[in-house]
Amino acid sequence: MFNFFKKTKAVEIHAPVDGKIIKLEEVPDPVFGQKLIGEGAAVLPSEKGHIYAPVDGKIIQVAPTKHAIGILAEDGTEILIHVGLETVSLNGEGFKPAVTVGEKVSVGQLLLEVDWTYIKAHASSTVTPIVITNAQDGKKQIHVTEEKEGIAGKTVMITVNKK
Repeated sequence: MFNFFKKTKAVEIHAPVDGKIIKLEEVPDPVFGQKLIGEGAAVLPSEKGHIYAPVDGKIIQVAPTKHAIGILAEDGTEILIHVGLETVSLNGEGFKPAVTVGEKVSVGQLLLEVDWTYIKAHASSTVTPIVITNAQDGKKQIHVTEEKEGIAGKTVMITVNKK
């Protein structure tokens, strides 16, 4: 017998770094703030710690400038972690990737070592957007947590349900 009422498990996206969780609309960058890349939230890092996997999945992108990492969650949700604003111009300075494209990762696994002192001194902001880049496919219902302090790999900041 088929169970038509079976509920699919939601994907919980955890904070990738310790800090204050803010709405994407509060990110001082029009590309993120106006959700041109997708829906999501951001973390204003406490400027300690590194970037950790927010979901179980596979690495699909490590930017050549090391400032951004893309992850494909097990349910097909594509997640972009963009560390800081205007960080592409740093040409990789201040970042040390701990993963490579194609690698499977688990929640809380180290993805990227970050020198927050360098980033704060050379980028326009340390705010780190976490964006669901395939949110516009019409197949996802996205819930962003209310603003609060996030702990890397522990605090759920975004929940994605299949429609």
